[in-house]
Amino acid sequence: MSIKNSTIITIVSIFLLASCCNHADKNQMTAKQIPLEDFFKNPEKTSYQISPDGKYYSYMAPYENRMNVFVQEKGSDEIIQLTAETDRSVAGYFWPNSERILYLKDTGGDENYKLYGINIDSTNAIAYTEFDGVRTQIIDGLPDIPNEVIIGLNKRNPQVFDPYRLNLETGEMEMLAENPGNIQGWMFDHDGKLRIALAIVDGVNVSLLYRETEADEWESVLTTSFKDNLSPEFFTFDNKNVIATSNLNRDKSAVVEFDIANGKEIKLLYENENYDVSSVGYSEKRKVITSANYTSSKAEKHFFDKQHEDLYKRLEKELGDYEIAITDANKNEDVYIIRTYSDRSLGAYYIYDLNSDKLEKITDVSPWIDENEMANVFPVTYNSRDGLTIHAYLTLPKGYTPETAKNLPTVINPHGGPWARDGWGFNPEIQFLANRGYAVFQMNFRGSTGYGKKFWEASFKKWGLEMQDDITDGTNWLIKKGIADPNRIAIYGASYGGYATLMGLVKEPELYTAGVDYVGVSNMFTFMKTIPPYWEPMLDMMYEMVGNPTSDSVLLRKVSPVYHVDKITSPLFIAQGANDPRVNIDESDQIVEAMKKRGVTVEYMVKDNEGHGFSNEENRFDFYRAMESFLNKQLLKK
Repeated sequence: MSIKNSTIITIVSIFLLASCCNHADKNQMTAKQIPLEDFFKNPEKTSYQISPDGKYYSYMAPYENRMNVFVQEKGSDEIIQLTAETDRSVAGYFWPNSERILYLKDTGGDENYKLYGINIDSTNAIAYTEFDGVRTQIIDGLPDIPNEVIIGLNKRNPQVFDPYRLNLETGEMEMLAENPGNIQGWMFDHDGKLRIALAIVDGVNVSLLYRETEADEWESVLTTSFKDNLSPEFFTFDNKNVIATSNLNRDKSAVVEFDIANGKEIKLLYENENYDVSSVGYSEKRKVITSANYTSSKAEKHFFDKQHEDLYKRLEKELGDYEIAITDANKNEDVYIIRTYSDRSLGAYYIYDLNSDKLEKITDVSPWIDENEMANVFPVTYNSRDGLTIHAYLTLPKGYTPETAKNLPTVINPHGGPWARDGWGFNPEIQFLANRGYAVFQMNFRGSTGYGKKFWEASFKKWGLEMQDDITDGTNWLIKKGIADPNRIAIYGASYGGYATLMGLVKEPELYTAGVDYVGVSNMFTFMKTIPPYWEPMLDMMYEMVGNPTSDSVLLRKVSPVYHVDKITSPLFIAQGANDPRVNIDESDQIVEAMKKRGVTVEYMVKDNEGHGFSNEENRFDFYRAMESFLNKQLLKK
């Protein structure tokens, strides 16, 4: 498996997590109630990959309720279990070559990932980066150098990552450059040479650094505000220029060819007038750019390459009732792993052999889910009070449409991030809530990504203000449409969505009957003081996007829910991981203590072996059971 060459990022998306909730309305059309565990238990098999030589495929599957890595030879029934983690699931894995698999795992949700390796015959297990308090990044898998990968470690300085060349046979590491303290990304050419770096200058400006060879000094070839993003995706195949996504001198990120030595855009390759391009695909074997990827209401592709387009057309002949994603390919690019999905199905994995033109199903991801019992997800739009178009997703209990749904108990579900977005597809939380009779509404409020620079910047210093108004406007839109019962509306979110839940209860105490805050921020001042050390170099950017605790103290106090608990009258359920490195447990402890002092109903769940969201299966079950009970009690008593 090849790793995307660029790990360059200009800003961190703070809290990527999703949403969820509960019980049936008496007017709901008949739907089979599905056991809670079916929505939230581990997949049967998932995360399939193909070995570079195409002879084996690998996947993750449960072992003692934790997701572990397995490998199987094509055409054979013999399964080899490579990992046996029982305290926490493997976070991710990949093939650096055809004989070995590398995987990452943290401890109790602390996100200090360690890198391990093992041969596919279960021999030569090595813990490569077993350092306390150190986070491992994968920078480049070096697909043309089988026994080496490039990793990043914040071992020397917790705030920054140095790049290392790791020898997979010996475990020896060579530091390739010492991060001076402002480098946030490193990029290698197709020969595995370190030639690009991304540095933060003066806190809020980003400088693109370049060198012709590894013997040369770094030169700054372009410096922009962090709001203006040039993100190199990969070098051109002669290692001279780069293919990048860029919003320089435009609102939407487009695909460009960039003269990296001189810091100039050479040509525009593709742009979409409505949406940002998120990534660019290419063929390592044929040395061609294949597609530009972006998201409208669903995932979309612009094809540069006819062969790649024909491959998708071929797959659509058999799988066209579902969305299709090519998730992996062997080095020769004649064996592919295919994933299907829809709004009502987690889908299945297939292997496609280009030479024989044979498409073979491997497995369903969650075969216990009957898509015929699941709910449809409807893309919709509404207008904010100041005239922005807000894209959203409305999920209704089975049998309802936006035209027929009336006075349903409703869960408003703002996403995490906040500089992320909701998309169309199967979301177990959303389907669980719909199965219990709730309408669920997810909105891409201002600041959500994919809609251009202007829409993103409209969120700056607007936490709890216009960003919250977008959520309120969506809620009122549902009421006006007659879909939501105004007396039975809950708000639930995770991470930034948890913060939005708290602010919703503060700003609109009459609008929401109840709230569920999952690992959300309650105090902007303490939140800023407890961020992970590797976010600190980007703190000035966060100040510009969110607010400065000193110069914007009045603003931040205004939008910190903990200072306004006197306005919260609705019951609240809060869940938190004790080891959360992004939203410290103190954020939840504060709001719970303040609520209890006021005598407001608050239920509090803490899991000591979790971080930013619950990974362990038994903890997920506990959380959703408690949520279901809470929402039943608060919404269905109305």
